[in-house]
Amino acid sequence: MVKVEIVEEKDVGASPYSSPSSSRTSSSASLSSVASEASVEETFYDRLTALRDIVPPTTRHSIASKVSKTASFFKRGSKIAGNIVWVITTSALLVALPLALALEDEAKIVAQEKEMIEQQQGAQQMLAPTMGAPGSNQQPKGLVPPGF
Repeated sequence: MVKVEIVEEKDVGASPYSSPSSSRTSSSASLSSVASEASVEETFYDRLTALRDIVPPTTRHSIASKVSKTASFFKRGSKIAGNIVWVITTSALLVALPLALALEDEAKIVAQEKEMIEQQQGAQQMLAPTMGAPGSNQQPKGLVPPGF
C-alpha cells in the first residue's frame, strides 16, 4: 500500500528524493534506487493486497459473487453425485448381492439334478445289456438313487 506524506522544508535534506539544490516541486534523484529498496521489503502477499486497491469495489463484488456461485454449484453437484453413488452402492449390496447368491445356489441345484439324471441313465445302460442276454434268468434289481 502506498502512503503519502507531506515533507516539510526542514526535512528536505533527509529525503531520498531530494538533493541540496532541489525544491518542493522538482527532484533530481532517481527513483530506481528507492524502488529497489521497497521491493526487498515487499512480499508477494503485500503486492496482492495492493492490487485490491486498484480494482474498483463493484468489479471486486462482481468477481467475488461469480466465484461464490461457481463454488456453490460445484459443491451442490458433488453432493448430488455422492448421493447417487451411495444409492447405487447400497442398492447393489441389498438387492443384487442376495439375488446373485440365490442364482448361484439355483445353478448348483440344477447341476446336481442333471448329474443325478446322468447317473440313473448310466445305471440303466449297464443293466440293459444283461437283461437282454439270451439264457439269463436274472431279474433286474431295483435302482436306488445315491444317498438312500
